[in-house]
Parts: sequence; structure tokens; C-alpha cells
Amino acid sequence: MDQKTPLYDEHVALGGRIVSFAGWLLPVQYEGVISEHMAVREKCGLFDVSHMGEFILSGEKCTENLNHLLTNDYTVMADGQARYSPMCNERGGVVDDLIVYKKDDSHFFIVVNAANKDKDLAWMQEHLLDGAVLEDVSDSYAQLALQGPFAEEILRKIADPADIPEKYYSACFDRNVKGMQCIISRTGYTGEDGFEIYLSHEDAVNMWRLLLETGSGYGLVPCGLGARDTLRLEAAMPLYGHEMDDDVSPRETGLGIFVKMKKPGFIGKEALEEKGVPTVKRVGLKVTGRGIVREHCDVYQGDRKVGHTTSGTFLPYLKAAYAMAIVDKECLENGGQLAAEVRGKKVEVEVTPLPFYKRAQ
Repeated sequence: MDQKTPLYDEHVALGGRIVSFAGWLLPVQYEGVISEHMAVREKCGLFDVSHMGEFILSGEKCTENLNHLLTNDYTVMADGQARYSPMCNERGGVVDDLIVYKKDDSHFFIVVNAANKDKDLAWMQEHLLDGAVLEDVSDSYAQLALQGPFAEEILRKIADPADIPEKYYSACFDRNVKGMQCIISRTGYTGEDGFEIYLSHEDAVNMWRLLLETGSGYGLVPCGLGARDTLRLEAAMPLYGHEMDDDVSPRETGLGIFVKMKKPGFIGKEALEEKGVPTVKRVGLKVTGRGIVREHCDVYQGDRKVGHTTSGTFLPYLKAAYAMAIVDKECLENGGQLAAEVRGKKVEVEVTPLPFYKRAQ
């Protein structure tokens, strides 16, 4: 049976269209995907992402364990800093991608994808080295994402400025907002500036209502899964199960910057060394023909299949259809016309730089 977040009744009361997603009942939209997408790009949006999984890694050898389990390097990391990383299996494929927040040397807060929570927990516990303990604390946390140009201005209305992280990918632990204990991080999955707030289930409704009320004058609207997906695609942010999975390596999907091959051994390193330089690449495609290209469409150069799309749709802010794809590098060097096969018909596309959208700094 699907689970409900602490905000389920709030979503229903606000007219959210509820769908089943990763074992949870969540709103896919309220007023509409396009209007919610545009609100985040131009004003602000509020998402319930309480379905995400949260772990705590504690002990004297947290850093050693993180460096063993993950491809990124956690050797030098300041308190309050956040760091993204893929987590590989022995074949070099991706078990999941996740974010690690450092509270101190013996306490790290880890956020994983909802659909992979149980798999991730089992994998990490099975491969944990001595000197650290991993605990699943997902049932103790709700998570709200406040995203958009006015996110900081709205948050400053209810939180002490000292409790708001200044740098992207940083977090403030053990903070208090109107009597609610929380973690506030400057992170997000939309391509905009914004914050993710972790707090107890008991406080989730009060925080949700407080943010919506405070942000009403700034154009803040509740947003669903639909806009979350179009926003991350517009910003070319990879999604597990699309741009990566247990058989696709992080280097093959454009995440090589997060794979530190010079650090001591980590799970999957030998397989990645054996694979060598990837022969495929994740690219952006702009649809120049008629139609919308979605995931799992074969990509052709002439009559030769050269790859497949991983995500794709019409992107509201850019007002055009785009897709991401993993294709043979060779086809990019040939310079020939590409096309994606949609329901038996080839739709012309052109390679375009990633990300499709990048906010002005």
C-alpha cells in the first residue's frame, strides 16, 4: 500500500491531483505543470519531498566509509558543507546518486532517492567498514523544498539570517524557525536558487502553511511532481533510472567530475579503470522536427542506431521540446543529422549544449 507524507491532507485540500510515485501518494500538479514550472523560474514554488530517504552515518571513521562507498572524495570537507556523489556497484554501474551533508567529523546526514531507499540502505550496510554506524532515519524527517528567485527573501521573513546558509551546497544544522527544529540546506533540484528544509513529521504541516502564507505576496505556489521533473530536465539534472542505473557508469552519463579516480580504492573503481575512456556521452537534444521526444526513444544517424534518449518533454520556460540522450561519441564526430524514433516515425533533433537552462547568477 502506498504511503502518505505528513502533508497528504494539505495537498488534497489545495486541490492537488494525487498519483502513486515510488510507493508514495504525492501531488503531480495543482493548477498545472506549466504554471508551477514558470512560478519557480520567475517567482517561487514549494514542494513536498518528504518521500526522500534520510540516513545518518556516525562514528570515528565516517570519512573512510564515505570514500569507500562513494565515488566523490570526502577527505576534505568543512562542517556544514554538502557534497553530491554517485554510488557505484562492483561493475561500475550506479546503485544511486545522493547528497552527503557534514555536521561534524563523526556525524553525516545522507539523502537518497525515495525509490532506492531500501536498496541503498542494504547496499551501504553490507559494504560498511568498521568504525561507523549507518541508521535509517527517514521516518523521522519530512522535507520541504522552497525554490525560486524569491526563496531567500521569503525564508528571511521567518528565519534568523544567521540560520540561512549563504553558499550553494551548504547547510545549517539544529536551527529553529518559529519554534520548529530543522536543518536548512541551500540545495535543490530545479536549477534555481533555493532551500531544502528537513524537520520532524509533527512540524511539517505548520512549516508548509507558514511558508505558503509568508510567500503569498511573492507569488509562491505549491508545486507537484510534474513541475519538479520539467524543471530538473530543463536544468539538465540527471535522474536515477533515466540518465543512470545499475548498468550505466557515472562517467558514461557525464558525471565524471564526481568520480575521483586518484583517491584510494572505492567500490567500482577497478571496473571503471578497466572500462577506460567512455565511448558514449550524455548529450542535449533540441527537437527541430515535429513532435515531442520522451525517454526510451532510439536515436539514429541515418539508418544507424547511435543511442537512446533518457529523458525528454516540452520545456515551459524555453518553450520548446528537448531531450537528453546517451549516444556513441563517434556519431558526434561525424557531424551528421540525428533523429529520434517516436512511435515508428523519425523526428529530427540537433545536439545542443547542456544545461538547456542556467539561471543568471
